[in-house]
Amino acid sequence: MPELTPPLSPHWTDDVLTKAAAIKLVAFDVDGIMSDGKLYFSASGDELKTFNILDGLGLKQLMNAGITVAVITGRRSPLTEKRMNDLGITHLMQGREDKKIALQELVANMDITPDQIAYMGDDLPDLPALQFAGLGITVPNGYWLVRQHADYCTTMAGGSGAVREACDLILWSQDRLAETLEPYVSTQP
Repeated sequence: MPELTPPLSPHWTDDVLTKAAAIKLVAFDVDGIMSDGKLYFSASGDELKTFNILDGLGLKQLMNAGITVAVITGRRSPLTEKRMNDLGITHLMQGREDKKIALQELVANMDITPDQIAYMGDDLPDLPALQFAGLGITVPNGYWLVRQHADYCTTMAGGSGAVREACDLILWSQDRLAETLEPYVSTQP
């Protein structure tokens, strides 16, 4: 397979790559991270939500590489539950505004230290979890204070491939990105 260099790798500082190399668990917010953060309602009041397909494959690649994926969201949504079930994500905590406490509860029975956790969020309820984690990631459309405290801010917006960018960053830092891409770029006829 030819050598791969992600186009964003020049933006990944040595500090961020060092932190990402230690990650064993990544927890994500939903609204503003996995979705564009907008709330859509039909005329009958049904909630609608969009998820980026690029993000979904990135999450599967993380899980296939042995990295635990979790979702902690302040809202309760059957659409979020369906999407996480479709992706095979079993660690889903909905209705949790106390994201740091939820994250601590999640890892309480795992052999994981804070420096082995990445958290990706975009607004004030995410800030304590983002600061607790060894690697805090946000998006350019996130709240300014969260961007100031994050270790890394993606170039892609929430709901537009930011999750995939974070997944690539972690896989790249752990020398696993090429193996996750190999089935798609094989030169075999």
